[in-house]
Amino acid sequence: MMGRGSQMALVAWALSLIAPPSSAERDLVPSLERTYDTCPERPTEPDWMRNIALRNAYQRVLVQDIYRAQNLEQIVEAGTCPCDVRFPDWGKAETTFRDKYTAATRWEMLDASETYNRRANELRPEAKGICEAAGNW
Repeated sequence: MMGRGSQMALVAWALSLIAPPSSAERDLVPSLERTYDTCPERPTEPDWMRNIALRNAYQRVLVQDIYRAQNLEQIVEAGTCPCDVRFPDWGKAETTFRDKYTAATRWEMLDASETYNRRANELRPEAKGICEAAGNW
């Protein structure tokens, strides 16, 4: 067992190993804004999606999944990957959500999300190749 004096010496020694932050570390200020290396001018999600109640987050996820699947499908169909094709306006995904899922139950929406994810994952390798060739992946 260690005595109180030994414990304090051990703590002092451990603290001496911790270097004070450098000036560069002190100057870092975290940002909540996302920045992207490719296609930095991406459209933001609609306000209703960003402000949706947590208990309804599955609706936001479904729209995101629809958006991703539609975009990858469009890339593959067009065989090209400009930024406006890879990251179009959210309107088409919102319309699909409103037309098909407004009256759906939570479980139906979760099933739909799985279907859109499966489709996006099927398209991803081909879309990735197209977008890499365009420098947009």
